[in-house]
Amino acid sequence: MTKTMREALDISAYLVVGPENTEGRPVREIVRAALQAGFTCVQIRSKEASARELISLLAEAAEEIAAAGASERVALLADDRLDVVLAARKMGIKADGVHVGQSDIPPEICRAYLGEDAVVGLSARTDELLDYVREADTSAIDYFGAGPLHETATKPDCGRDAQGNIITRSFEEIAALARASKIPVVVGGGVKTKDIPALAKTGVDGFFVVSAVAGAPDPNKAAKELVAVWRENVRKQ
Repeated sequence: MTKTMREALDISAYLVVGPENTEGRPVREIVRAALQAGFTCVQIRSKEASARELISLLAEAAEEIAAAGASERVALLADDRLDVVLAARKMGIKADGVHVGQSDIPPEICRAYLGEDAVVGLSARTDELLDYVREADTSAIDYFGAGPLHETATKPDCGRDAQGNIITRSFEEIAALARASKIPVVVGGGVKTKDIPALAKTGVDGFFVVSAVAGAPDPNKAAKELVAVWRENVRKQ
């Protein structure tokens, strides 16, 4: 029996990409490079693109995933935009779900509209993080996204402390988060290859990147390095 995408979900190597991240290259080229390198999940994210542009980007990414023979194992998600995912599905595009933040449409509403087989991810709360993941109702979501590990220009709206400083996460905090969470956790925010060994040791389920692949001179080479180092270090655990 074929698994649903929700059942097959693999967030170990997770690409987040939009047109503002690619140094002028087509988004589909970045998606193709990441898929060829072994990335397991793709999220289309853009704060600048229109709804129709986002639908087109989802269509292109879905085509690349299909061309790679990965439609049943690589999830394709949209950031924030439940409306875009619903429209894409109505147009016959294989969009598998949505990733939402704490101030976006509630995940239980996303689940109600997208159905039980869809993938719904949620950005974990920045403040009181560990208490939140221990106590949160996770019945409607499949994974937590957490971070940032470092300050990053691709996520300027991440959480800040009372003094206005961007809150970043130590590897110790991430390890505690992995232990506390009832569902898988993927971590990103300025992640580079050099961070992967320590990140793998924390017990999280994967890493997500934007610039490390989408902004790299050779996206395929960068993606291969990230995947290889992650797999090598996960095997050591």
